[in-house]
Amino acid sequence: MALRSEGLKAVDDHGGSLDRADALFPDAPKPWIDLSTGINPHPYPLFTLPATAFTRLPEEKGVAELCAIAAHAYGAPSGENVVAAGGTQILLPLVAALVPAGQAHVLGPTYAEHIRAAALAGHRVEETNAFERLADADLTIVVNPNNPDGRVVKRAALLDLARTLRAKDGLLVVDEAFMDVGPRPDTHDESLAPDIGEGNIVVLRSFGKFFGLAGVRLGFALAAPQTAAWLKARLGPWAVSGPALAYGTKALADHRWQQAMRLRLAAEAEGLDRLFAQYGFPALGGTSLYRFFRREQAQSLFRFLGERGILTRRFPEHPCDLRVGLPAGTAEAERLAVALARWSVQASKERTG
Repeated sequence: MALRSEGLKAVDDHGGSLDRADALFPDAPKPWIDLSTGINPHPYPLFTLPATAFTRLPEEKGVAELCAIAAHAYGAPSGENVVAAGGTQILLPLVAALVPAGQAHVLGPTYAEHIRAAALAGHRVEETNAFERLADADLTIVVNPNNPDGRVVKRAALLDLARTLRAKDGLLVVDEAFMDVGPRPDTHDESLAPDIGEGNIVVLRSFGKFFGLAGVRLGFALAAPQTAAWLKARLGPWAVSGPALAYGTKALADHRWQQAMRLRLAAEAEGLDRLFAQYGFPALGGTSLYRFFRREQAQSLFRFLGERGILTRRFPEHPCDLRVGLPAGTAEAERLAVALARWSVQASKERTG
């Protein structure tokens, strides 16, 4: 389906909106357990910021330090390859505009926002689930690992695709928002961050998801130095706030916390899989921050949990699909387990009744 940029509206069908949850389930008990996002429920520890983080404009030296630390954390060649911004959301249409308006292909199903951003840049956009079709485009976007199913495209296949696109001045954009928490311990080996020097590859990395600080609004584009400089010029000065600069610099350098958190999330994801499997919902995929299920009863379970104040992520265009994030602690996990047990009893009565 081709889209035009004129009149496009913001994508509002996404996880994390408790306002929409309240409207959909007005009688649900509070507080909500929000399992509708892929955001780490165990955020990086908050710390006191100096007043200057709020009262002064960020200095270029501080931004350069952040970019250098991000380059090391993500495997990019250097800080000159890194563009920092107030979230990858801001970067999407700028990256899509790196090539003249033409045909864009998005490997789906995935984020709707990538389609919108490419259309805003003037491209004719088509979502396809056929990897072999991606080479036909001028702009190709792959989310890796994918949201919501956790699909991982091998690095070798992406590099082959990039070479094909390079021959016609095309661009490959790889959104690695969940590369920190891929479905396998070695998923990070599939990152294209080390390959951005090839010139027609842009890698996007999100800070808020893995570090659990989505409200900080920080994201990165990794690209060849010339491309990175073009993006920085379009963003202008002060593209990153003082608080985001402080949190990004400290958290991205804290490798001990990152390693421990990956192990914790992997264990909790395995526990969530075991819980849902007890009630006939085996996990089909996902990452360590969310699990992906595909069952005919997905809509029924979404409504049942929602009525009990537990918000999951449904997909109206794929009614059998359900994505579930990690509970924040023991109390939330127990509340989810009780609700699943009650849903199972009700579903069994409906089948036999």
